[in-house]
Amino acid sequence: MLNYPAAYQVTKGSALDVDRDFYRRIASRHDTRKLVESIVVPIRSGQAWTVPAGHVFRIVTIEGPQVADLNMWNRHDPRERFWASRTRQLQQAHVSTFDRLWSTLPFLRPMVTITDDTLANYGVDEHGGRVHDLLGTRCDPYVNRMLTGEDFHFHCHSNLTRAILPYGLTEFDVHDVLNVFQCTGLNLDDQYFMKACPAKQGDYLEFFAEIDLLCALSTCPGGDLSVPMWGPDARDPLDVCRPLGIEVYRLAPEMLVGWKSPEVAEYRGLHGLKAEVPDWKKGG
Repeated sequence: MLNYPAAYQVTKGSALDVDRDFYRRIASRHDTRKLVESIVVPIRSGQAWTVPAGHVFRIVTIEGPQVADLNMWNRHDPRERFWASRTRQLQQAHVSTFDRLWSTLPFLRPMVTITDDTLANYGVDEHGGRVHDLLGTRCDPYVNRMLTGEDFHFHCHSNLTRAILPYGLTEFDVHDVLNVFQCTGLNLDDQYFMKACPAKQGDYLEFFAEIDLLCALSTCPGGDLSVPMWGPDARDPLDVCRPLGIEVYRLAPEMLVGWKSPEVAEYRGLHGLKAEVPDWKKGG
């Protein structure tokens, strides 16, 4: 089968082109960063935190393999939030170093750039599985009820909902996710599959915040996904659930020379609509 070209091509100097030398320096110069926040997210729970633009944050497997679901919003306007499907088109269905996570319309700008990924060399396994996917979305109690007839309150959707309540957001603000450390793909029947998480203790995925962020992470109740949760062999995977760590770093000012937070999309049209001036505004 031929490798058909991507729909969205990266050309030098285009909006999809990334200054790799800049992000390589950020990833490698650990002596120029200072840890300003460290969080442990317990099993089957969620946590929200803020990241100022120009800072770096990591999601870390502090005890061993565990998958997680990540949401992000503009800290000052949560109407701007991570857009998984457009990111899947502009970047890849599974993201890694130098990929960006883009925001929704009408904003459309990179929210973060991935600067480091200890699983970058996982590649494609014998089943077509890859890590850090945008193919699937969060597990939720509604599908669980539909498929099992039972209620469970610690799915990723619920964990994220609880996590963002202190920031004035609700269930309606939870959106499609980046599945961090999760190994997934499409089988020969074009159906989504999930495999056991390949991460080891100490693995991490690192992001550079392009704008001021509110982030939320759920430690998936499926743990490392090594235990089937659906079908005849399904059982509670509690024993393969592990906490995750969040680390936020402030960078030295010299590391940000030449960088600026991206502006929102330039389009200022009215989608082909024409606004007429009301008669009372035309005057006599």
